Amino acid sequence: MMINESQFFREVSIRICGSLEIDKALVSCFEYVSRVMPVDELIITIYDAEFKCLKNVAIADAFGAHLSSEEIPLTPLQPHEIQNTERFPRVRKLDNALHDPIIRRLAENRKWPPASVLVNRLMIEGKYVGSFLAMVKGEARYTEEDLNVWAQVNETAAIALANHLQYREVVRVKDLLADDKRYFQNELRKGAGQTMVGADFGLKDVMEKVRRVAPLLSPVLLLGETGTGKEAIANAIHELSPRNSGPLIKVNCGAIPETLIDSELFGHEKGAFTGAIAQKRGRFERADGGTIFLDEVSELPPQVQIRLLRVLQEKEIERVGGQETIQVNVRILSATNRDLQRLVEKGLFREDLYFRLNIFPIALPPLRERKNDIPSLVQYFIQKKAKEMALSGIPVFAPGEVNRMMQYDWPGNVRELENMVERAIILARGDCLKFDCAAGENEPKSRESSKQVEETKTLDEVDALHIEAVLSGAGGRVSGKGGAAELLGVNPNTLRHRMRKLGVSFGRARRH
Repeated sequence: MMINESQFFREVSIRICGSLEIDKALVSCFEYVSRVMPVDELIITIYDAEFKCLKNVAIADAFGAHLSSEEIPLTPLQPHEIQNTERFPRVRKLDNALHDPIIRRLAENRKWPPASVLVNRLMIEGKYVGSFLAMVKGEARYTEEDLNVWAQVNETAAIALANHLQYREVVRVKDLLADDKRYFQNELRKGAGQTMVGADFGLKDVMEKVRRVAPLLSPVLLLGETGTGKEAIANAIHELSPRNSGPLIKVNCGAIPETLIDSELFGHEKGAFTGAIAQKRGRFERADGGTIFLDEVSELPPQVQIRLLRVLQEKEIERVGGQETIQVNVRILSATNRDLQRLVEKGLFREDLYFRLNIFPIALPPLRERKNDIPSLVQYFIQKKAKEMALSGIPVFAPGEVNRMMQYDWPGNVRELENMVERAIILARGDCLKFDCAAGENEPKSRESSKQVEETKTLDEVDALHIEAVLSGAGGRVSGKGGAAELLGVNPNTLRHRMRKLGVSFGRARRH
């Protein structure tokens, strides 16, 4: 059958340029090409100069089309040969795909049977960027006429590929921006409406320090037990600082697996490790022009401590797998519930990093040392939870309940109080609120553990007793509603990791 060259050019050009989504364009091309010449597959590949390999972009056959990211490895010499226009002309006809060293690798990768191939080498600004191929099973299936009409669409296919690559980059950047938007909206929702209850009473000294240091750029180290409100203080410092129009990026260092924390904080380059299919900006880059809050900073592995020290000293980072130095303008706030000085003495935390972070420490008192704030905190949490639950009225607590709460030591601090308020509202069913967990069987345990805490010498021992007390109050449950992790306000995996380090048994080990 004679092929009309002008009609072939027009039809293929319209179809391949008809969509920026190359798989849709390719399936439309296949529908037409299969009517005028033998073809089992149409394939578009790109040449990745950075990784010196070919990659399938899209593949179409009689069943449809799909995007692909298959890598086709090349020999060490082939990346140089592939740019040789004399050896590899723009358009070729191969009677057997295995007779060409480059196409052979594609055929082996695709597990083709003996096949014939038409090759359009796609050039942009004189550089080879990829290929547009037609494949049919069997040897010597294509004619010179097929080759001539295939040559007609060389430049059109190159333009279509260039447009697709630009479109893909735009989509990638758009997704990055959308990711940032979701992240910041989530952070705003978390911080929205946060009130510093106790600013004029139990937290008066803390807030005075916050007001003094907030306008400066100095690092701040927040110290205190879990649940004392370190994140709320970090929010206050950021909001009162000249950087309040910039981002506040929060990182729970203890919740990120050790193998991922480098990438999470500093970002990574494409191909830096298995699964790094695209470049990723880390938390420090996202915080540029604003503030980063490193919670549980004591959990950072040694190699990350070194990189963090460099950020503090040089104001620069390098992505994992990258060589480019990136300047970052970030204020660093950090927090811990552990004794960093003792960790330094044990060789578990770098002394130079400790001195850099500890320029302006702020110690937050536990709730048992600011019990006068409990009535205000309870009222605040009742109003907050009633709004979240869309209750028609504001619940009230039964007479004498506040006094009972004042007798409790609150090992989980403000976070435990908030969780108990929420639980009381759920259980109230229209009656006055009662805080059963603030008295009765938990109270002696709390006092006992408080007495034990006073007798301990190390912060790790204090933490272990504290977790034991909360775990007992939670019936031995780490996760789930009312579990120790919820009461302490930490990720269950973070708590399990901490318990292993402290030797606190849980799960089956605890039952035995």
